[in-house]
Amino acid sequence: MQTTISTKFQVVIPKPTRERLKLKPKQKLTVIEKDGMLILIPQTTIESLRGIAAGAQIDDYREKKDRMG
Repeated sequence: MQTTISTKFQVVIPKPTRERLKLKPKQKLTVIEKDGMLILIPQTTIESLRGIAAGAQIDDYREKKDRMG
């Protein structure tokens, strides 16, 4: 997919990408420039992360004090 920078330096994110990433109007994006590339990272709220680790196995979890190094 391609997009074009407007005369006001605005960029349209293609619809398939917006839908796949569930982007919303006025949602904030973090912009990172690295090695000549632009990386856009959608910011999420803490509330939207609730429950993402539900069902995670913690049987083999070790406390920091128990780790080597």
